[in-house]
Amino acid sequence: MANENKWGSNLAFILAMIGSAVGLGNIWRYPYVLYSNGGGAFYIPYLVAIITLAIPFLILEYGVGYNYQSSFTKAIVKLKPKFELYGWMLPVSIFILTIYYSTIIGWDGIYLFLSFFKGWGADPNTFLNVNLLQSTNSLSGVFNFIPFVAIFILLGWFFIWFISHRNLDEGLGRVCKIFVPLLFVVMFIIVVASLTLPGANIGLAELFHPDWSLLGHFDIWMAAFGQVFFSLSLGMGAGFTYASYTEDNIDLISSGLYVIIANCAFENFTALGVFSILGYMSLQSGTPVSEIISQGTTLIFVAYPQVFNILGTLGLILGPLFFFTVYVAGITSMLSTFEVLSIAVQNKFALSRRKVTTILCLIGALASMVYATSAGGYILEIADIFINNIFIIVSVFVECILFAWVFKAEKLIDFMNSRSKTFKLGKWWLLHVKYIIPILLVIIWFGGMHELLKIKTTESAMIVTVLALILIIVSWIFTRMPAKSQDWFETEERIK
Repeated sequence: MANENKWGSNLAFILAMIGSAVGLGNIWRYPYVLYSNGGGAFYIPYLVAIITLAIPFLILEYGVGYNYQSSFTKAIVKLKPKFELYGWMLPVSIFILTIYYSTIIGWDGIYLFLSFFKGWGADPNTFLNVNLLQSTNSLSGVFNFIPFVAIFILLGWFFIWFISHRNLDEGLGRVCKIFVPLLFVVMFIIVVASLTLPGANIGLAELFHPDWSLLGHFDIWMAAFGQVFFSLSLGMGAGFTYASYTEDNIDLISSGLYVIIANCAFENFTALGVFSILGYMSLQSGTPVSEIISQGTTLIFVAYPQVFNILGTLGLILGPLFFFTVYVAGITSMLSTFEVLSIAVQNKFALSRRKVTTILCLIGALASMVYATSAGGYILEIADIFINNIFIIVSVFVECILFAWVFKAEKLIDFMNSRSKTFKLGKWWLLHVKYIIPILLVIIWFGGMHELLKIKTTESAMIVTVLALILIIVSWIFTRMPAKSQDWFETEERIK
C-alpha cells in the first residue's frame, strides 16, 4: 500500500507549494501595495525582502521539514519536548486562518455564479454590503444568519474535504498538477485581454510611475516585507509540512527558488491586468485611477463587477474567468493551510488521514458559520489582523530561533548543497537565518502591533481576546492529551 503522506513526484511538491503561495493576496492585495508604495520604486525594497527574508527562510523551513518527515508539531516535540504547546499553537492558529479564509472563498463562489449573468446589478457596492452580506460593524450582527452565504462557504469546505481525505498524491497532488498550471493559463488570458482594452496604458502608467522619494520612508519597506511575508505564507507551516512529504532526491534549494519566482511572476503579471482594467475604467468614467483603486474585498467584489458591467458582452466572458481564477487560487492555498493541523493530529493520535480530514472539515465548516452572519466581515477583518499581523510573526520568530539555533541550521548545508542545481548555501545563509531574519521579524511585528492598536473599540478587543483564548485553550488540550502513536517522541531524522 502506498504511503498516503508522500508525494508521487517532486513536481507534485513544487506545484503544491506554488499553489499554496499563489492565492488571494497576489490578486487583490499586491497590485494595491505596489501602486500605493512608490510604483516602480517599490521593486527595490521588494527585491531586498525576497533576498534577505523569503529565500533564506523558505530554504530553512524546507530543510528542517524534510529532515523530520513529520508534522511541524511532532518535529518541535522531537527538538524540544517542553515546547509542545507552541508546536500546537502554530497549526491551531493556521486553522483559525483557514476558517475565515473559507469565507472569502465562499464569497467568490457566489460571484462566480453571479458572473454568468451579472447578478450583482448596476450598483455592485450596494449589492455586496447591503443585499448580500448585510454588513454591520457590530457583534449584534451575529444574530442575523445569511443562508445564501452559508451555502457557498460550506461548498468550499466540501471541496477541501473531497480533495484532502484521499491519499496525498491522489488528492492534493493530483489537484495541484491540474489546477496550478490552469490558474496561470486563465490569468494569462485575462491579462492579455485586459491589455487590449482602450485606456490600459493609463492604468499601467499610474502603476509603474516611480516615486523615488518614498524609499526614504519606513512605511514602504514595511509594506514590501509584509507583502513578501504574506504572499509566500512564510512560517505558516505549509512549506515545512509539504517538504516532509518529499522523496530523498529532492533539490530543496532549487524548489524554493522555483516557488518564489512563480509567486512573484504571478502577482506582478496580475498587477498588469488589474491596472489595465482600472485604466479602462478611468477612461470610461473620467475618474482618475487614484480614486478608483482599492484593495481587498472592495477591489474583487466591487471594482471588478463595475468593470464587467461596462465591458458588456466581453464582461460575460472575463467575469467568470476572473472569479474562477480567484476561486482556484483560494482553494489551493486553503488546502495547504488545512494540511498543517491535519497531519499534526494524524501524527499524535495515530488516526487515518480520512478520519482526521472529515472531523476537521466538520469543525471548520461549523465554526465558519459565524462569518455567514451580518457581522462576518467585521469579525473577519479583526481575526485577520490578530492572526497574520501579530501571532504568526511571533510564532515564526520562535520557529526561526528553534530551527536556526537549537536544531543547528549548519547541519543542513552539506546535504542541501549536494543536491542543489542552482546555487550553494554558505555563511551568508547562516548569517540570515540566525541574525538578520529574527531582527527583521521583530521590526515587522512592531509594524503589525501598530495596525492592531488602531482598533480601539470594546467589541474588537473582545474578539481578539476570544480568539486568543481559543488558540491557547485548544493548543493546551492537544498538548495534554496522551499520544496514541508509539513513535510520537521518536521521530527519525534524515540528515545526521
